[in-house]
Amino acid sequence: MSVEQAPVQRADFDQVMVPNYAPAAFIPVRGAGSRVWDQSGRELIDFAGGIAVNVLGHAHPALVAALTEQANKLWHVSNVFTNEPALRLARKLVDATFADRAFFCNSGAEANEAAFKLARRVAHDRFGPEKNEIIATVNSFHGRTLFTVSVGGQPKYSDGFGPKITGISHVPYNDLEALKAQISDKTCAVVIEPIQGESGVVPADKAYLQGARELCDKHNALLIFDEVQTGVGRTGELYAYMHYGVTPDILSSAKSLGGGFPIGAILTTDDLAKHLAVGTHGTTYGGNPLGCAVANAVLDIVNTPEVLDGVKAKHERFKSRLEQIGEKYGLFSLVRGRGLLIGCVLTEAWKGKAKDVFNAAEQEGLMVLQAGPDVVRFAPSLVVEDADIDEGLDRFERAAAKLTKA
Repeated sequence: MSVEQAPVQRADFDQVMVPNYAPAAFIPVRGAGSRVWDQSGRELIDFAGGIAVNVLGHAHPALVAALTEQANKLWHVSNVFTNEPALRLARKLVDATFADRAFFCNSGAEANEAAFKLARRVAHDRFGPEKNEIIATVNSFHGRTLFTVSVGGQPKYSDGFGPKITGISHVPYNDLEALKAQISDKTCAVVIEPIQGESGVVPADKAYLQGARELCDKHNALLIFDEVQTGVGRTGELYAYMHYGVTPDILSSAKSLGGGFPIGAILTTDDLAKHLAVGTHGTTYGGNPLGCAVANAVLDIVNTPEVLDGVKAKHERFKSRLEQIGEKYGLFSLVRGRGLLIGCVLTEAWKGKAKDVFNAAEQEGLMVLQAGPDVVRFAPSLVVEDADIDEGLDRFERAAAKLTKA
């Protein structure tokens, strides 16, 4: 028997929710593939992907089936017991990557928290408590816990919450000399996003990542790649490190891993994993059967030549059209990124107005993202159909035309 639900409207947000978000004026209620419908029945094309999460779009039949099947079996048993979906998922990730071991949690922040704790634990066990320093990059983003926000290189997110975690420094991204000057034998880890996501979709140079690897080896520091946003096919390889031929010691993954179901992971080697002995770290929900069942289905689809090659082809389709639009309307100075993580850098005339572009796109029935005030970000489904790409970019062009005319 269904209970009659009270009507809900956007104004409710301002009355009952903590005001730490400023959501759009409409409420999406249903999605299918790369299309979304709001309360009024208006249809939008989704190039935001839940911030690079909905890797197979909305309500993908394989994910719905995996979730439904598991929901009828077993939801949660905690880590006092193990479960079949978690073991299957760990095996798949280990077989597909550099790693020997996986740890599961519920989010990207938790994955990075575990990565940073593991790095400090390894250094503590092997070299003593003095070796605890972590080097991150300016404008990086690693999550919203106190530890991850302290490691992240954006003071606007970490200021105002009392004393920060110490032993953390920040050097400019893609600047190997700066890293060389900062690293020492007290460094336990260097953490890098292979593509900086939140700060504007900035890809790393290959020589930079290679140099970071060499410096870490020289100073007995661990190299951590934050692949929360770049992982699980987003760039056209299963993980972005594969493009660069540079292998990290620890890799964090989340976002696309569950295709919309909350799950995070770190991947690492046997040698490092043994430092997280029984009782050193944990999570109640991490590795739950529901999340792992969905993630298994995601990997089975994404980690195939068809999908990964498709991502590379779709990148070209997006990029060439976005460059045309950007040039025609004087909107973008550069279109950058890899695969289906694309950042369009606004020209001087439009600097600081990414939100205006976001709003104009929404008016035309298109969902996009910002990456800071100066970059419009696209992170659609990896299986977005070419017809949806073309229609979505037609809508984007209409938005650009109206915006620049106004």
